Amino acid sequence: MASSAGAAEGRTVAGLSGESIIREIKASGIEFVVSVPDITTSEGLLRPLAAAQNPRLVRICKEDEGVGICAGLAYTGKRGLLLIQQTGLLDSINAIRGVAMDYSLPICMMVGLLEKEVGVPPRQSKRYGVRIVEPVLEAMGVPYVEIEEQADVGKIRPAIDDAYATNHPIVLLIGQRPS
Repeated sequence: MASSAGAAEGRTVAGLSGESIIREIKASGIEFVVSVPDITTSEGLLRPLAAAQNPRLVRICKEDEGVGICAGLAYTGKRGLLLIQQTGLLDSINAIRGVAMDYSLPICMMVGLLEKEVGVPPRQSKRYGVRIVEPVLEAMGVPYVEIEEQADVGKIRPAIDDAYATNHPIVLLIGQRPS
C-alpha cells in the first residue's frame, strides 16, 4: 500500500522541482487543482499553477470542501487533484472516509508535509503531525506514495492513473518544498 523513500535519518536528498511535478500532474490528465494555500507547496507548485490556465486552479476555504469538489469532478468524468498540507488532510478524515472510501472514488490528494525534516522518513519526524500521517492513512486503507526527492516524481502519474483505473483515493506525500 505504501511506497517509502527508504531514507535514513538525516540523509541528504536531492531537491524537488515544482516544474517537473506540474508536468507529471498534467501528464496524468488532471484538469482541476483544488487547493487551500499551504506553506510547503505554495511557492513551487501553487503559485505556478495559479499563473497557468491548465490545469485550472479552484481555490477553496476548507480542505473537506475540496474532497467534495473532487468527488463531483470524478462523477462528471473530470480529473481533479486536491493540493493541501497534512493538517488539512487530518482535518478532512471524515470527508475522505465518507466520500472517497465509502463511495470508492478516485480522490487524488497531493499533501505537503509541513515542517517535515528533509531526508527523514515521515514516521521518524520530530513533528507529531507529520509522524502520524502514514499510520492514519494505513488505518483508513488509503494508499499513499512518498514524493521526497526528484527521483520520486515519476511515481505521480502512475499513482493517479491507478486511482482512476481502480476507483480508490491516493495520497501523494510531498516531503520537502518544491523549488
